[in-house]
Amino acid sequence: MTEKIQQTLRDSKAARWTALILIASTMFFAYMFVDVLSPLQTLLETERGWSPDVFGMEEGSEFFLNVFFFFLIFAGIILDKMGVRFTGLLSASLMVIGGSIKLYAITEYFNNGGVGYEFFNSFWTSVPASAKVASIGFAIFGCGTEMAGITVSKAIVKWFSGKELALAMGLEMAIARLGVFAVFRISPLLAGSINPDIVTPVAVCCTLLCIGLLTFLVYVFMDKKLDKQIGEMNTEPEDPFHISDIGKLFTSKTFLIVAFLCVLYYSAIFPFQKFATGMLESRLGLSATDAAAVFSWFPIGAMVLTPLLGAYLDHKGKGATMLIIGALLMCGCHLIFALAPLNHFIAYVAIVILGISFSLVPAALWPSVPKLVENRYLGSAYSVIFWIQNIGLLSFPILIGWSLKASNPGVSEQIKAGVEGVSYNYTVPMLIFASLGVLAFLLGLWLKAEDKKKGYGLELPNIEK
Repeated sequence: MTEKIQQTLRDSKAARWTALILIASTMFFAYMFVDVLSPLQTLLETERGWSPDVFGMEEGSEFFLNVFFFFLIFAGIILDKMGVRFTGLLSASLMVIGGSIKLYAITEYFNNGGVGYEFFNSFWTSVPASAKVASIGFAIFGCGTEMAGITVSKAIVKWFSGKELALAMGLEMAIARLGVFAVFRISPLLAGSINPDIVTPVAVCCTLLCIGLLTFLVYVFMDKKLDKQIGEMNTEPEDPFHISDIGKLFTSKTFLIVAFLCVLYYSAIFPFQKFATGMLESRLGLSATDAAAVFSWFPIGAMVLTPLLGAYLDHKGKGATMLIIGALLMCGCHLIFALAPLNHFIAYVAIVILGISFSLVPAALWPSVPKLVENRYLGSAYSVIFWIQNIGLLSFPILIGWSLKASNPGVSEQIKAGVEGVSYNYTVPMLIFASLGVLAFLLGLWLKAEDKKKGYGLELPNIEK
């Protein structure tokens, strides 16, 4: 009788996996929108006048408010104070609002003198008005998607703590990565090649963001029922979150190692995704559609392997070791793209290596955080990591776009003028990405040493027996 009383909704496999699918669907659509313009870099340069540095600025703007206005720190506080349901709905709504502004910015209506065009075209004339407005929308969207990321992480811990935590996080990431695969395939096709249309892919992904808001709304009802059951079982209230708890994060050496390892690793992945299609176009002489199709297999590799590695981590452990191996593989991939003679086979090999790397690191990284901090400020812990990560995700698209243009003088002007046979040399940007892998490897070794010294259990299994 006692066992039946203590059962909650999360003790049902069907219920907790259904909850995971609902919140992962929201992230699936979010990740589609994040990279909807990534396969269209060349098209944006010819159709809207976005040179590589402008493209990098716009893509990096996703993280502007999170970094400079500390929105992510506030998001963590909101999450710990208001809970998963409120924060998730707020984040999904911000994604819809920001996505709609970005969609408006690239429409023919706006660019032919629509509402706001004259104002945004009256200053900073080196940057097209469409890029300025798109950056504003993407910054608002970025507030939503990064807030959703920490919310989903805490929600998974809530439903899977002491159970298949790493597997659940791995599957959520796999579903999100499937969104990247889908958009790299779909976006160039929707844009077309005979009469290019960059509006349709963004409009489709914007509609999917609305569906993502609805899927999270369904999850809200499940989460509310779970909270009611947990509240009925708990006789002693949990120690509440205090603002001062954030200070503990910035004084924890091991936590900061994890946070900086995260920023180094993800700065070599997500900004690379923005430029990967253009790089493959240049190095292999492919069309945007074909180059995007080649790179689309990168998230598929991560999608397949991340849940498997998560399951291994749940049962066998070795999280810190996975982080070290992942950093090495990532560095190797970028060095291949920077220095090796490239053909289709070598390109696929490098992409497979990157996919394996992108499976190892996230599968080990995110389930390790609950081992380092108390649950009552877990949301703030994730938000601090995301905030530090966002500094890199904001800076590196800008740095890569600048380095690409600076190391290829005159190329942008020739492309805008329609000169055939002109392309960018991506050696310098790829070496920058590879250097991040070296630094991440060194931090991984440091983290493993700290874990061995202080016994956080990063090398231990997640499932409690």
